[in-house]
Amino acid sequence: MKKSLAVIGLAIAVVVSAHGQQQPTAPPAAPATPRIGDQSFKFKSGVELINVTATVSDASGRFVSGLKQDDFVVYEDDQLQTVTHFSAERVPVSLGIAIDTSGSMAGTKMQEAQSALDRFLYELLDQRDEIFLYRFSNYPALLQDWTTDRQLLTRALGRLTANGGTAMYDAVAEAIPLAQKGQNRKKSLLVISDGNDTSSRTSIVPLKQIIRESEVLVYAIGIDGEGEPTFRTPPPRTPFPVPTPFPIPGGRGRRGYPIPPPTGGGGGGGNGGYPRGRNDDRVNVAALRDMTDDSGGRTEIIRDARDLNPSTASIADELSKQYYLGYPSTGKKDGRWHDIRVEVKNKLYRVRARRGYVAS
Repeated sequence: MKKSLAVIGLAIAVVVSAHGQQQPTAPPAAPATPRIGDQSFKFKSGVELINVTATVSDASGRFVSGLKQDDFVVYEDDQLQTVTHFSAERVPVSLGIAIDTSGSMAGTKMQEAQSALDRFLYELLDQRDEIFLYRFSNYPALLQDWTTDRQLLTRALGRLTANGGTAMYDAVAEAIPLAQKGQNRKKSLLVISDGNDTSSRTSIVPLKQIIRESEVLVYAIGIDGEGEPTFRTPPPRTPFPVPTPFPIPGGRGRRGYPIPPPTGGGGGGGNGGYPRGRNDDRVNVAALRDMTDDSGGRTEIIRDARDLNPSTASIADELSKQYYLGYPSTGKKDGRWHDIRVEVKNKLYRVRARRGYVAS
């Protein structure tokens, strides 16, 4: 009897199929081991983390390295949070690039952009970084999907031609969801443009909502060829009807403005809510900063396309020297904006990080 039980215990379990045929059952799959680069970076218990990438600089603007977890303090909605995950190591980046190919980029600007991006890809980024490439003129187009193959990206850059208008907001609206799907924990988007948005169906209000609902660091380089001061306050809005105001960061009880389907008129206006004037060819710095600042990225304005090399080098350097902090989510799914404030105990240092998130 004992021998029979032993034989039974060693026998392969079978099941009878719908046709009466016996088939061996598959052994239970072993649980996957989470990796730090996984798209979903969570506790083993399944508790989600709020991921924050922080850039720390001193009074002269130089990046500060060597900080520890105890050097940082993180607040959400003015409530102190417990940082449970921290890293100061250079990690692979999932990076999207969106380049303006409107008519004003023809000639030297396009050549300098192609040269700077080639150097950016080959010399400044890590070989483990994955990249995709968008171009935008009258409409956005994905030229190269996610890849680590630099030759594919170089060939795509070599096919760029300049003509048409500028659909920058549409390009960013398409690129952010793709960047969010990157396989690496750090996700970023670099936008290069020399002008104002003239062709998008998407406006800045729903675009900010898309950015706020992601974890993507957005950087922008604006090429402004004029010698006069670049940054300016947006002109007063024209008295046409406007949508419900977007929630002010830190506001209570107000939901984010719903993202409307793209349309050809009305809210888009081809200028993202900033009225157009005679300086359409000038970079709209306020609009660029609307895209970058909440995310923890930044906008850089250059006077000459030849300055693209040092600008892209600065962004690559920043991506390699950032700090990662993670704290457990409160579990709220209220669709509202929640403030994030990151501080360093050394008050001589400045911190730039995402300003919050939409809990949706």
